Amino acid sequence: MKEFGYQRAADVSGALALLDADPDARFLGGGTNLVDLMKTGVERPGRLVDVRELPLDRIESTEDGGLRIGATVTNSDLAAHPDVRRNYPALTQAVLAGASGQLRNMATVGGNLLQRTRCGYFSDVSKPCNKRVPGSGCSAIEGEHHNHAILGASDHCVATHPSDMGVALTAFDAVVDYETVDGPGQLALTDFYLPVGDTPHRETALPPGALITGVTLPPAPVAANSRYRKVRERASYAFAIGSIAAALDVQDGVVRDVRLAFGAVASRPWRAHAAEQALTGGPVDAAAFAAAADAELAAARPLPHNGYKVTLMRNLVVAVLSELAEEAGR
Repeated sequence: MKEFGYQRAADVSGALALLDADPDARFLGGGTNLVDLMKTGVERPGRLVDVRELPLDRIESTEDGGLRIGATVTNSDLAAHPDVRRNYPALTQAVLAGASGQLRNMATVGGNLLQRTRCGYFSDVSKPCNKRVPGSGCSAIEGEHHNHAILGASDHCVATHPSDMGVALTAFDAVVDYETVDGPGQLALTDFYLPVGDTPHRETALPPGALITGVTLPPAPVAANSRYRKVRERASYAFAIGSIAAALDVQDGVVRDVRLAFGAVASRPWRAHAAEQALTGGPVDAAAFAAAADAELAAARPLPHNGYKVTLMRNLVVAVLSELAEEAGR
C-alpha cells in the first residue's frame, strides 16, 4: 500500500482548497470503497482529505416538500430517517439491502454515489482493465462475465455499478449538489454518471476537484407506494445480479404515475424510461407490466453467459409492479 498523507478538513472551503493544492489528493468519507481499493493497489492517492466531520450530516425537508440529504449522512441514518421511510420507502429498502450494519454505519451518501463501477478484473492489478489502465483491454468480455452489464455497455467495459441506494435515488429524480473552488453546482443523477463509451475510466460528470455536498429529492407523491427488490446469489450481503426500484400510482384501474430504475444491469443505475412510457395511462395487469419490461429490455445486448438477466429483470418488473398494484388497490 502506497504511503499517503492525511488531513482533516474543517469546512467545505478548506476541503476544496486542500484538494485544489494537491492533484494527487482524494476526499475520504467512510472509506468503505476507497480504502479497500488502496489496499489492493488500484487506487494510489498521495493524500486523503477527510471530509467526514464537515457539517453535511443532516436530512431536511425542502420548501416544496422534498428532502435534502447531506453528503456525510451515513447509510444507517438515511435508512432510519422517518421521512425517508414514510415518503420514499424504496430508498430505505435499497440502503438496507446494500451492506451489513457495520458498513452502513461508516458509509456516507456521497461516498456511496462515488463508489467505483467495477468487477473482479478491475480489482486484480495483474489483469487488463480499461477502467484501471485505459487502452489495456476488457478481460471480462472473453472471461468471467455472468454478472456483467446487459444495457448501455460497450466493447471497452461491461462492468456494473454496485450501488443499491443509487438505483432508488435514480427512480425518484434525485439531484446531486456539489461545490467547487469556483462555486456550487447541481447534476441530475441521470446525468451524473457518464455513458461507458470508449472512456470507461471516466465515470461521473463531476468537475475536477468537486465535493459532493448533498442529494436533493424532489417531492414525489408516487414514491410513497414504492419498493426495492434485490436479487443476489447468496442471502448474505452481496452485490446484486439484478435489482429494481419501482413506484406506482393507480387511479380507476389506470396507471397515473410510475417510476422504474434497474440495478446491476449497466455501468450506472438505469432509469427505465421506455417502460415508464409504455405503462403510463395504461391498464394495471401483468400483461401490461411484461410488455413494458420488454420495451425497456429490447435494447439489452447480453454476453454469452449473462443472458439470464433479461429474463430475471422482466420477472422482477412484473412481480414488483403487481405487488404495488395490489397495495394501491387496498
